[in-house]
Amino acid sequence: MKITGFEVYEMNVPLRTPFITAERRVDALSDIVLKLYTDTGDVGFGEAPPTKAITGETRESITACLLEKIRPVIMNRDISDFRDVLEALDHCVDGNTSAKACCDIALFDLYGKMKEQPVYALFGRARTRLETDLTISLREPEQMAQDAVTAVNRGFRILKIKVGIDWHKDIERLAAVRKAVGKDVRLRIDANQGWNARQAVEVLGEMQRQNIDLELVEQPVKKGDDEGLKYVTEHTDLPVVADESCFSVEDAHRIFAGHLADMVNIKLMKCGGLHQALLIAREAEKYGASCMLGCMLEAKISVNAAVHLACAKACITAIDLDGPMLCREDPVVGGSVFRAPWIDVSNDAGLGIHDVSGLIRIG
Repeated sequence: MKITGFEVYEMNVPLRTPFITAERRVDALSDIVLKLYTDTGDVGFGEAPPTKAITGETRESITACLLEKIRPVIMNRDISDFRDVLEALDHCVDGNTSAKACCDIALFDLYGKMKEQPVYALFGRARTRLETDLTISLREPEQMAQDAVTAVNRGFRILKIKVGIDWHKDIERLAAVRKAVGKDVRLRIDANQGWNARQAVEVLGEMQRQNIDLELVEQPVKKGDDEGLKYVTEHTDLPVVADESCFSVEDAHRIFAGHLADMVNIKLMKCGGLHQALLIAREAEKYGASCMLGCMLEAKISVNAAVHLACAKACITAIDLDGPMLCREDPVVGGSVFRAPWIDVSNDAGLGIHDVSGLIRIG
């Protein structure tokens, strides 16, 4: 199976409601889609969102990296030499992890099709169904409580609440959400680097005193503040998840070896795709640690790839793959089935995606 074509597209998908965090607001997805064509007639699909606030990448930089750096290295490669192809992708450019992830996902899609197996079966098999949380965007307490009730009415039993702007009001936000949804809904919080270490400990302590009953806290301090991250981990009973602090297997090793956090959040767009995500999962297994598997604001192509990883790895215990469920529509034909709050992995070969509608060719 030889790669004979390399085409880049834009995919635009409106969101159900605006996505608001401590760092940004987004009203619609505008992601880059890659199609890899082969001499066997198979097509591999990849996707990458421009998430400048996290990865530093824009629509323009992802497109340029794919067309100018990655395409010359990937074209005419044989998928039978899969390890060599992945190694070439890893080394063709520094950084640009979302662009690499876009191609990596398409390559795994083709590899699974060549092997006539779903991608998760290539990694192992822990399960075929996942339950994801749903993200509640950062707003005023009353609106967040209303959004949380809407999510529960859709069937979600786990909510990830965005906080990190005005730590005093964050307590009000969580109290309002907990009161609105009752005690049976699991609540996770994500500060998106919005607190310093002492604020985080104070906020989390007050939330515990008010019996808000949280499951975990994600990225309470700025990335790079390892001392602050460790301080929070040592001074709260809640599991602390490193997100923006963990982009690579080296980051994961540093976090687990130094006891800086209890878990890491693996995201394909941060680490460069499935190949590197597998290495992070293996690092967690080495330390007997658990992982969250998350996504950026992504549609179903790339989130579907993360689903295959989660179905293969038992160390991934927290699922935050709600991107397609935040979208108002789904242009992707095939792949995993997202039906709130459940995700059922596709058993078709590769990633199971057959087509994507409404794409705009850009390269």
